Amino acid sequence: MTTRLKIRFRLIGPLVAGFLLTAQAPGVFADVGGASAAADLPWTRPSQEEIKARLDPLQYRVTQRDGTEAPFRNTYWDNKEEGIYVDVVSGEPLFSSREKFKSGTGWPSFYAPLEPDLIAEHTDRSLGVVRTEVRSRIADSHLGHVFNDGPQPTGLRYCINSASLRFISVDDLEKEGYGKYLSLFTEAR
Repeated sequence: MTTRLKIRFRLIGPLVAGFLLTAQAPGVFADVGGASAAADLPWTRPSQEEIKARLDPLQYRVTQRDGTEAPFRNTYWDNKEEGIYVDVVSGEPLFSSREKFKSGTGWPSFYAPLEPDLIAEHTDRSLGVVRTEVRSRIADSHLGHVFNDGPQPTGLRYCINSASLRFISVDDLEKEGYGKYLSLFTEAR
């Protein structure tokens, strides 16, 4: 297997290690302890026909064809609202506004994923340099790249295409099935 095809999953951080993803309802977590298994994940990758019908041309090019959107002219690069960012294809929870920072690149940047086990990394040599591509685990959507020039505490910069994300504001988390994440924002207020 080539390095390009190797997938490396980050270990679940101690703060999320007790959560098991459940298939009871999409986007809902059950706090039942243990490690998650792929069969227990509530998100699925839609068929290619469903993906094409659901996404606009830019979202499709970015997520399905490993594209990149223009910097500073995308939906979330300067979004300051509190909430979470989910995969536009599957709804997998990927990033939180709590870990978003202004990187000056023109793309949304995060220093850590919300759910590390839902992020897959690949070696990317497409531009003649070695980079680490970031993809969603279930939908296999191209999200962007991760670099080692971010702020502490991780030192990482997840540089993500807005076209691969859907933002869910704090006020809509419960309604959208992501109520589990409300505590991230209520504890900080």
